[in-house]
Amino acid sequence: MTSSPPAKRFDWSNLGLRVASAVVLVPAAIAAAWFGGWPYLVLIAVGVALLAIEWGGMSAPVAPTRVAAAVAAAVLIAVFVGYRGDFIWAWGAILVTAAGAAVIARGVAERPADAAYGVLYIAPAALCLVWLRSTNQGHWWTLMLFAATWAADIGAFAVGSTLKGPKLWPRFSPNKTWSGFVGGLAAATGVGALMATQSAFELNVWAAAGIGLAVGLATMAGDLWESALKRRFGVKDSGDLIPGHGGLLDRVDGLMFAVVVMAALRLANHWGWGH
Repeated sequence: MTSSPPAKRFDWSNLGLRVASAVVLVPAAIAAAWFGGWPYLVLIAVGVALLAIEWGGMSAPVAPTRVAAAVAAAVLIAVFVGYRGDFIWAWGAILVTAAGAAVIARGVAERPADAAYGVLYIAPAALCLVWLRSTNQGHWWTLMLFAATWAADIGAFAVGSTLKGPKLWPRFSPNKTWSGFVGGLAAATGVGALMATQSAFELNVWAAAGIGLAVGLATMAGDLWESALKRRFGVKDSGDLIPGHGGLLDRVDGLMFAVVVMAALRLANHWGWGH
């Protein structure tokens, strides 16, 4: 049996572009999460539109605009209903509008169900972002989500690039390693515990560390899931929107899983866990 080739090293030639993109995007995300209100809603709405465009391009290359418009409209309906505080109705809207997106995609997409899946993939994350920020101390919880997700990505990259070793899931993501996986989880756990040291954050250190670990796991899962989706659609990147990074989906794939997990843990905290 032949052994699989070792994981490739990171292409350092585009590091400057990656850093420059992060310098622009990270402060914008932090500011919107901290102040909330319409800037936060606009950030989510713009993100949804861009993700829908990328989804249309991947899943329906023959008619990407029609599918992208259907997915974006479906997700934004749920987001705006949730922003008004009607979250039960918003979750119901996701199911109805997903079916509607599939109907619109009939005849122009190879698999109309992919349009529905695009809604089911993007909408829960967007709606959870809205709900998380709306809760008590929502700005702290949203910042913790961002910090733990970014820490997982950076930790996985730094440790994986340095130590390398056995691959995590070579079939779909040949460059990810077990060393990077452990490094990412350790970084996310540490950042979670660190967030609990903020005096304004009503969360004990052990609960915060557990949340960081869970968010780290969800981030890794989201990243691997997007790799599998790209393999299914036969694309290398979801797009080329962000210099040095690829598409927006390539940057927020982990966040889309992580925010759903964070919202569930925030709900548990609301019921008394972690104080």
